[in-house]
Amino acid sequence: MMANNGNQKQRLMAVLRMLQAETDAERGLTMPQIIERLEGVGITAERKAVYRDIAALQDAGFDVRKLSARPVQYALVRSELGIDDVMMLVDVVQSSPFLTERKSNQLVKSLKGLVSEREQKSLAKRVHVQGRIRNQNESVFHNVDTIHEAMQLKRKIEFLYFSYGTDLARRARHDGRVYVVTPVKVVYADSNYYLAAFDDAAGKGGEMRTYRIDRMQIAQISDQRATRNEEIANYGLGEFDYLSFGMFRGAEKTVTLRVEAAMMDVIVDRFGLGAEVLKAREDYADVRVNVQVSPQFFGWIAGLDGAVTVRAPKKLGEEYRSWLKGLAKRA
Repeated sequence: MMANNGNQKQRLMAVLRMLQAETDAERGLTMPQIIERLEGVGITAERKAVYRDIAALQDAGFDVRKLSARPVQYALVRSELGIDDVMMLVDVVQSSPFLTERKSNQLVKSLKGLVSEREQKSLAKRVHVQGRIRNQNESVFHNVDTIHEAMQLKRKIEFLYFSYGTDLARRARHDGRVYVVTPVKVVYADSNYYLAAFDDAAGKGGEMRTYRIDRMQIAQISDQRATRNEEIANYGLGEFDYLSFGMFRGAEKTVTLRVEAAMMDVIVDRFGLGAEVLKAREDYADVRVNVQVSPQFFGWIAGLDGAVTVRAPKKLGEEYRSWLKGLAKRA
């Protein structure tokens, strides 16, 4: 009897594996095919036994269905993630520069395991992003975990922060001294992970700073308790994505931009449909938006080749023209 139970378990697992590998919502296996595959791995089974195995899998929560085909086919349907969902996730993984090549390949392999072998062939035909610059620092994942743990424990974090020199060698900032800050929020923007943190040592009474998480080294939880104040409590990133440019922060201002008609799509992509149109003509519109003014904001306008200009405030327009002149002198 014990041997029979063992054979039943072996057969049940074999049926599950073949359904996982070879079936999906569109294509299944007939009963003769299932029995043939079982015999191929040395398991003899009758139809009634396989029917019991399928019923046992259904009772265990596996979505094994009869497909409307002739002859009848049995398939394991994955209701959590369909092929379209997995394709989208693979595209995101392959196009994300913050992932190292090794990590990207590892994640894609795991995602492929969520679909059948037939669907895996469809994934293999997806366009792979070639030549994309990959992050060389895989410690970003450890750093994110450390930051989240510190936030739960209400502790500060400590880390070294580095930049690349002209020789492409990494050099520690802050003269090699350790940064000790209160983590506030982790945000993914511009294909990188950033930490918004409060630095007690910055400014006169401390201030919010932004750090690239992949440029942190030896990140660890500090023994110091996290700082608590009104600025931290009220800090939000709901509008941060479109207010700031490239995660470079500046003074927040309400700005009126004159936008040529062909550039309105760019405005919607950047600021959403919440941008306020003050004046609309066939060939242009004046649009009022909130931004954080920085050289990156000026660079964004310059990159639109005169199709977007600053109308107000006038002082900001003068600052932009002065920035362009200074840039031209350095060219």
